Amino acid sequence: MRSRKLLSSIAVAVALTALGGCGGSADGPAGDPAPSSGTIRLGTLVPLTGRSSPSGEAMVNGARLAVSEANAAGGVLGRQVELVVGDDACDPGTAVTAARTLVGRDIVASVGGYCSSATVPTLKIFRAAGVPMVVAQSNSTDLLAPKYDSVFLICGTVTAEADFAVGWMKRLGGRRLAVVHDGTSFPVTLAESTAAAAARTGALTVTGEFELSQGAPSYARIAGSVRAGRADIVYYTGYYAEASQLIKDLRDSGFTGKIVVGDGATDGPLLAGLTPEQSRGVYGTALIFPELLPELAGWSKRYQAAFGSPPGPSTVEAYDAVKVALDAVKRAGSTDREAVRKAIAATDLPAMSGPLSFNPDGTRTTPKFLLLRAENGKFGLERTAG
Repeated sequence: MRSRKLLSSIAVAVALTALGGCGGSADGPAGDPAPSSGTIRLGTLVPLTGRSSPSGEAMVNGARLAVSEANAAGGVLGRQVELVVGDDACDPGTAVTAARTLVGRDIVASVGGYCSSATVPTLKIFRAAGVPMVVAQSNSTDLLAPKYDSVFLICGTVTAEADFAVGWMKRLGGRRLAVVHDGTSFPVTLAESTAAAAARTGALTVTGEFELSQGAPSYARIAGSVRAGRADIVYYTGYYAEASQLIKDLRDSGFTGKIVVGDGATDGPLLAGLTPEQSRGVYGTALIFPELLPELAGWSKRYQAAFGSPPGPSTVEAYDAVKVALDAVKRAGSTDREAVRKAIAATDLPAMSGPLSFNPDGTRTTPKFLLLRAENGKFGLERTAG
């Protein structure tokens, strides 16, 4: 549920999805450079409607905190910064319309991206306009497929997460692994990468890969298939809404093994609907959880003072995406998009999520992942890496 403070902050942004089509063709030549005077605009596309809206709202808050701090310090290049917010609803078509509108607002860089399935189709639009993308949360390898030199990922890729997950599932005692995804971009690539990592390392035997339907009332059939394959550990790579029902059905089927969920499921209210019995033996591979990391205590206090609630998952990455973009503008000494792109590529920043720099392919040089364990209705930190 949106807080009053968040609603008022979003209200001042243009309702981008209602303005569709202001940008140029995604296949056309690069657009004009961002204006060299006036407000510096950054654009963010996140889900503000639909099942993933809590994560999108958290990302808006994280980004707005970075913008407000920059403005309080005098702005960048002597200019104030504005965050232009668009709703992609985690839907490809909605995302394309909103991306075209963002381009029409003369943004210097894009700093959003939650669902990879909604971020991937916007790549061509931002590329054609010459807008560099600092992708806050999306981390499917599909983002790297076009080999654009203007796309930079704050989070580690699914390949890195898969390697992390396989290593820890083995340490948790797993031998026979069932992998479940929801058929969309990020969950599929994480599932495939996990199965490949298990086979490559010989750490786990994959008993089956299963696809569930988003929003279905029951996943009892998949639970039965998991048990029939004699899996002793399950890795679900989709989002939290389906993860909760899948865990319930697995436990109801008599599955007593460990259940691990990917970062798409740990950043929402996954455990709220589970009983202590159902959540026993549930783990998660995750990105940054501010409340679990003592080094972020000061930042968390600033966030709470600004928004009246503690920061959740996705907030730090959104904050860092803005910081990367503004640091690049400052070092470039200009809002020229190509100059900013080059500066982003050369980033070396002590960010809230850790030291931040990029490989030539736009991936983060030192990605950070957490292993979480469910306990008393919430996740606690089991291990960190990166």
